[in-house]
Amino acid sequence: LEAWLVFGVGLAGSVVLYYLFSSVFILTTLGIGFLVSTVSKNQQQAMMSSIFFFILPMVLLGGFVFPINNMPPVIQAVTYALPLRYFFVIIRGLFLKGVGVIELWDELAALLLIAAVLYGVAIVRFRKRLD
Repeated sequence: LEAWLVFGVGLAGSVVLYYLFSSVFILTTLGIGFLVSTVSKNQQQAMMSSIFFFILPMVLLGGFVFPINNMPPVIQAVTYALPLRYFFVIIRGLFLKGVGVIELWDELAALLLIAAVLYGVAIVRFRKRLD
């Protein structure tokens, strides 16, 4: 609401798609949290490792601070593993361009794939931890 009132930037796309894609992104980041919790011994270690290994790289390399096209090719390749890269494309598409699910299908598939891998690894690690 504030972005619309102050800057005149509103949601050009579907609100339903915004909530759908946001839910998928949240589930993906929850997978990161589950994976970190299976590796960490205590809460402090989980917090520090998630900040250092996940949050900081996602913010710096996900396209929020620096444009991905201006990064070296090796770093650009690394950004394909970051969920925030795909979510920023989705948000820009929904807010600025008003695109639909067909145009954002690749990003949705990438988020779902990353989520599946994260949950799969977290489940395997959790089972090993129980044994």
